[in-house]
Amino acid sequence: MPGAKAVESLSSAQQFLPDKTTHSMNKLALYFRLVRADKPIGILLLLWPTLWALWMASGGVPDLQVLAIFVLGTALMRSAGCAINDYADREFDKHVKRTVDRPLTSGKIRGWEAVMVAAVLALVSFLLILPLNALTKQLSVAALVVAGTYPYFKRFFAIPQAYLGIAFGFGIPMAFAAVQNTVPAVAWWLLVANVFWAVAYDTEYAMVDRDDDLKIGIRTSAITFGRFDVAAVMLCYGAALAIDLVCGWYLGLRWWFVAGVVVAAALALYHYTLIRRRDRMDCFKAFRHNNWLGAALFAGVALDYTFR
Repeated sequence: MPGAKAVESLSSAQQFLPDKTTHSMNKLALYFRLVRADKPIGILLLLWPTLWALWMASGGVPDLQVLAIFVLGTALMRSAGCAINDYADREFDKHVKRTVDRPLTSGKIRGWEAVMVAAVLALVSFLLILPLNALTKQLSVAALVVAGTYPYFKRFFAIPQAYLGIAFGFGIPMAFAAVQNTVPAVAWWLLVANVFWAVAYDTEYAMVDRDDDLKIGIRTSAITFGRFDVAAVMLCYGAALAIDLVCGWYLGLRWWFVAGVVVAAALALYHYTLIRRRDRMDCFKAFRHNNWLGAALFAGVALDYTFR
């Protein structure tokens, strides 16, 4: 992975540098890991819905400046979300195998550093949207609130993945606002579809940590659904794709788009073969594979507009 190689390169260069420079590079490498820059799957899961929305809102021809703002802003906000999530979960993560070595949890950086990184990234993200209209800026504030409060929903909300779906899908109404200066009903329905998709893929993710989460009292959909977890994942996939199909058809998308939805459905069925035995690594593989499901839907949207 390019990100992992970058961290290795930083580490290998340290032996030839003065102590202060080495310390600074150490910090940069730790911040790099804090924001999951070496694991871009989270950025991609935010980016695909944003791209669907930009293409749909603009009739398949998004403005290049708006496109660049949303792509970079998505990456920055996802990174900020990771930092604030680790700050909120710093005590819980000590008891989870998968997260025990994260920079903040392991004590390699301090809590205020994670908050500082999140604040800087959020500020830069906001500066990016200054050229956009007032409605988009207003929605960005709501998006920031949702992203910042999500980590705390795991304390009391039985299915925090639904709230995550709102956070991960808020680029949809923002994209319509940026292009059309309004948020039509279809944009909110696309957000609902994204909530179902997020519940599906993040339940697969939660199935990896279920045993640890039960011990420490964290609420997740994998725990709430219990023995019906696999069925719930597949139902959420079905609901997400059905709503996407109706929304796309309403917007005039036809057979290329339908083909994209069919490919996405086939990938969802493949995920079923991975998660049905509830093996930890297979569940994690299914979660990561959702990148391709999102890509299939985007390809359907883009191709349909291209070949009209």
